[in-house]
Amino acid sequence: MTERQSRDGDGERLPPPRFAYDRTTWKEIAHLLANLPVSLVGFTYVMTVLLTGGVLALTVIGFPMLAAGLLGARQLGRLERARARRLLGVRIDEPTPLPRRRTGFLPWLWMTVKDPVGWRTVLYDFMRLPWGILTFTVTVVSLFVLWPVLPFLARGMASADRAMVRALLSPSDELERRIAELESDRGVVVDTAAADLRRIERDLHDGAQARLVNLAMGLGLAKEKLLEDPDAAATMVAEAHGEVKLALQELRDLARGIHPAVLTDRGLDAALSSVATRCTVPVKVTVDLVARPAAAIEGIAYFTVSELLQNISKHSAARTASVEVWRSADRLLIQVEDDGRGGARLADGTGMKGLADRLGAVDGLFVLDSPAGGPTVVTAELPWRDRSEDQGAPSRP
Repeated sequence: MTERQSRDGDGERLPPPRFAYDRTTWKEIAHLLANLPVSLVGFTYVMTVLLTGGVLALTVIGFPMLAAGLLGARQLGRLERARARRLLGVRIDEPTPLPRRRTGFLPWLWMTVKDPVGWRTVLYDFMRLPWGILTFTVTVVSLFVLWPVLPFLARGMASADRAMVRALLSPSDELERRIAELESDRGVVVDTAAADLRRIERDLHDGAQARLVNLAMGLGLAKEKLLEDPDAAATMVAEAHGEVKLALQELRDLARGIHPAVLTDRGLDAALSSVATRCTVPVKVTVDLVARPAAAIEGIAYFTVSELLQNISKHSAARTASVEVWRSADRLLIQVEDDGRGGARLADGTGMKGLADRLGAVDGLFVLDSPAGGPTVVTAELPWRDRSEDQGAPSRP
């Protein structure tokens, strides 16, 4: 049976001819026939999850079982999207994965239990059983009784299936997607803050604190020898004076690592010029900003450039480097370039990957271009916020 190609009264060409039992129709029929067994599996699964989770909700294992069931429902949804893609031609993106567990079991459990993607899949599988029975029955009867009209019935029922899949198995709306991203980003921020606190504690313990302990011991010995051996006491005091200078320098370096005073007082231009002088490679700094961004954004920009320049000093074997900072619309842009050997990668466990994660946690971007042989160009973007909008203390990236 075919639909003949013709022209209407105005002479316009109608759609090209299509065989009623073409490849698309047979795929739709296969999908409708599979609806019953698939819907039986899905309905049985979700009823087991809901009943078991509901009955055991007041026990210790109730919520973990419900969370596990919702994770399984996500997988059923993935299989249904694949089936619709293969047999119905419905192209649907996969939902955003749940963030990895970073902040403890209970917060992760609660986030999984309230997962909208899992619950929409549960609703989809709950509704599908009567629809699966209907479509299977109509298709089987039509194969033997209503053969001439089966293509049209199949097309109509398949269109309803497509609408159901799009409505319930499509990715979360933008708000839900953003919530999932923020949940994941919060974990990155927490991990970063904890790592910074451990670093400060380690630096204080191994650096200034150790020197001050040695200083106290040295002054104690000098006090004992002050009367019986003034020359030895004077030597000890001189050594203690040297230890005081070193401890003060280490404390200044530590304070600069937390937040440099020059950044607070004079802004990015002066602060980046200062950090550039400590790089082993000559660095040209260009900052083109009419106004200063919010203190938090300014701090993130400073520490991003600082870590990139440290990488250049340690790993690049470069002869020159440059830093450019400017504003474009509502974004603060940073570009750091060196003429070194290149080959830098955003691999797990590297400093570059850590920077990318940290900028992503504040809605920023991090792009690395580092072919073998160089040059290496890092472009970073941060959201621009005016200084008057930020009342919090500046933070590391």
